[in-house]
Amino acid sequence: MTQQEQLKQEILQKTKEYYELVHKPQQTKEFIEGKSRVNYAGRVFDETEMQYLVDSSLDFWLTYGNYSKKFEKELAKFLNVRWAFLVNSGSSANLLAFYTLTSPLLEDRQIKRGDEVITVAAGFPTTVAPIVQYGAVPVFVDMELTYANIDVNELERALSPKTKAVMIAHTLGNPFNIKAVKDFCDKHNLWLIEDNCDALGSTYDGRPTGTWGDIGTSSFYPPHHMTMGEGGATYTDNPLLKKIMLSLRDWGRDCWCESGVDNTCGCRFTQQFGTLPKGYDHKYVYSHFGFNLKVSDMQAAVGCAQLEKFPAFVEKRKENQKKLYDGLKDIEELQLVETQPNSDPSWFGFMMTLTEKANFTRNEIVEFLENHNIQTRNLFAGNMTRHPMFDHMELNKDYRVIGELPNTNKIMNDSFWIGLYPGMGDEAINYMIKKIREYIESK
Repeated sequence: MTQQEQLKQEILQKTKEYYELVHKPQQTKEFIEGKSRVNYAGRVFDETEMQYLVDSSLDFWLTYGNYSKKFEKELAKFLNVRWAFLVNSGSSANLLAFYTLTSPLLEDRQIKRGDEVITVAAGFPTTVAPIVQYGAVPVFVDMELTYANIDVNELERALSPKTKAVMIAHTLGNPFNIKAVKDFCDKHNLWLIEDNCDALGSTYDGRPTGTWGDIGTSSFYPPHHMTMGEGGATYTDNPLLKKIMLSLRDWGRDCWCESGVDNTCGCRFTQQFGTLPKGYDHKYVYSHFGFNLKVSDMQAAVGCAQLEKFPAFVEKRKENQKKLYDGLKDIEELQLVETQPNSDPSWFGFMMTLTEKANFTRNEIVEFLENHNIQTRNLFAGNMTRHPMFDHMELNKDYRVIGELPNTNKIMNDSFWIGLYPGMGDEAINYMIKKIREYIESK
């Protein structure tokens, strides 16, 4: 072993010792009822993530590199898709996915400004933001409450001659009715983007969510199913979308050389592009108005370690969801989310909606739980169209709404969710059940 290799091994061993001393006690800390904070989500890691991170930092490559390539390959393998691309966040993944569909290379299927995209208002804003930012028109349809997903019966009502795509998320890990949505898209030759940021590891009819549509997206922000700090991914089986996606992610360039590599095509100085001089350096030819959305290799290193643990993360989420469901299913004041038929969700959170039998408000029960160290969350924006960001938007010009969105408004007013992430033990799950029941019984 060289001196360099020996020194690296010593550093990695010290990193493990540091984890054992500093972080492991936090990971394995005893739960004290009423005193320990029950967060809705959190990082679950061990010395492996820290060792991979340090290993990457010692190479000091910093930008997209070997760990990034490994992660993309392993994620694609896990999802059984041809290509996966790392980006710097789930929001960037949605941005990249949508802008891919605006490429002129798609010819008559290109989304242009003024074209319409069907989506829902009960979700996270960055599912919709790229549509608005580009100048397309989001068309909002209502939710259904049983599975807390898009009401597929509203799809045909939302259709117009301008409709080009459907872009929606799987709510808190529970897949939407993929068969109905996919059949609708196929029937009308529409693109489908699956925002899979809250559902990585879920399956529908035995196939991973995120892989049914034309493009899927994921987020690796700390609360999500796995993390690399900031980070996200897009994935596809479509060769043309892959080409466009890679260009847009990497500055809009036409060249497909990997970072630090030159002349992969073998004709770097011999081609003709547009009205540029013949032989203009292919590394500096741009076919799209693109971005730089890549992650650092250090982030990818953490992701590689997380991906190794991921199947166990998914199983733990399923176990925790079942315990919460079984412990709360008899409460008439709460409507729990049912599992979408033909699916096996990798749950992100446990959502509840107040029924007509509840004699309290959502804010009242949420405040009680928060005061007892149980962290809660609304279903993100609730009804996106009610937020200040829509104050400058003109209805039926900048966006359309199908009907009155009664279930979306019900979610906005009466729904909340609690966590079930893999770091939660039975004590935390049982404590949440106990406190919810205690509050409702007191009413």
